[in-house]
Amino acid sequence: MSKQELEVLGQTQECCPGLLTAPLDEEQATELSKVFKALADPVRLRLLSMIASRAGGEVCVCDLTPAFDLSQPTISHHLKHLRQAGLIDCERRGTWVYYWLLPEMTDRLAGILTRPAGQPLAQPAQTPAGAAS
Repeated sequence: MSKQELEVLGQTQECCPGLLTAPLDEEQATELSKVFKALADPVRLRLLSMIASRAGGEVCVCDLTPAFDLSQPTISHHLKHLRQAGLIDCERRGTWVYYWLLPEMTDRLAGILTRPAGQPLAQPAQTPAGAAS
């Protein structure tokens, strides 16, 4: 049954389980590692937050560059990584490029990194007293 069919029936089904409710499979881990790698750079993280928090939902690269002590080509390189990770998209308008957040990916990250409301975190396995570690 498709996600749309489930939503019509008042049920929802996520594309993949949350990290705190089930282990990721190899494909999910590979895909997510690309996103986390893109976010691991402080400049990229700041760029993403600037784009995401922009009123109107999009921002010109000309408005992003002055916030950093970096060249425009370096900023474009960082934006390319965010695009390749599926976090943002862009469109050229004349000589400028405008960027916007892709909420599908940030929503997916949020769903993977959180546990369902009201469910406690799984407790780590206890090692019996006196057992060798």
